[in-house]
Formats: sequence, structure tokens, C-alpha cells
Amino acid sequence: MDEVAIVRMANQIAAFFAAAGHDAAIDGIAGHIRSFWDPRMRRALFALVDKGGEGLEPLVLEAAARLRQTERAPSS
Repeated sequence: MDEVAIVRMANQIAAFFAAAGHDAAIDGIAGHIRSFWDPRMRRALFALVDKGGEGLEPLVLEAAARLRQTERAPSS
């Protein structure tokens, strides 16, 4: 999947959840990406963030950071 598509989809998700308020939006975006994006798509998102996140909405950047933390957290 190309970077333009990842940016477009992530920003559309952010636009949907934005009305829920900041914290709920971050949770909603991260949850949606966790549930519906395959690992390759998530890796592509993280790679974009690592390169500076050009084009990504601030809510997406925050959600990606939260998602990355949960994916690295050891399961109990």
C-alpha cells in the first residue's frame, strides 16, 4: 500500500473520530487501526511517522504513538 493511501485513510479515520473529543478520538483511531488494519498497513503507518509524519493529522500521530506502545507491551 502506498504512502498516499495510508495518509488518506488514516486522516479519514481521524476526521470521523474528531467530534468525540481529543482523548476519545485518540482511543477510537488507535482502536480502529488495531482492529481493521493488517500488520503491513500498521507498519507502513509507523514508517511514515518515523519519517516525520508528513500529511498526517495530529490526532493520527498521537494515535499511532499510542498504538505502537500497546503493540510493544507484553501481554499478561
